[in-house]
Amino acid sequence: MAGGAPGPPVKVLAAQLRSAVRGDGGMWQLARAEAGRAPLCLRVVWMQGTVLEVERGGARGGSARLHDDSGPFTVLGVEEVPKGRPCLSAGKYVMVMGLVRSCSPEPVLRAIKMTDLSENPVHKDMWSLEVEDLHRVIP
Repeated sequence: MAGGAPGPPVKVLAAQLRSAVRGDGGMWQLARAEAGRAPLCLRVVWMQGTVLEVERGGARGGSARLHDDSGPFTVLGVEEVPKGRPCLSAGKYVMVMGLVRSCSPEPVLRAIKMTDLSENPVHKDMWSLEVEDLHRVIP
């Protein structure tokens, strides 16, 4: 994934992203040695989690702290994305696509898209399995 376009979002859990290291050109290297695979280059991720708290307004366009089964992560610019505002209440289960800004001590994303998935509990129940399955097939 060299060049300017970020490529498709990669489904990840917060714990996976915490171990990523910054590479060239704004890319991040996601370690996969435990699976016997080379690092995965990514810039845009797809994460899902439960909203813990929301900070409205400010220079960052609002932020939200979320938690998936593996740990917490922060999303910036939540009030600036389509459908972001309705997702912004504690307890909602949401999908976030975003640009990775940092990974340590915990992931921070800049939101591109947000969607409320709270209506169907299957989304939450299946998320870690979806991520695991994807990482099994990505070369």
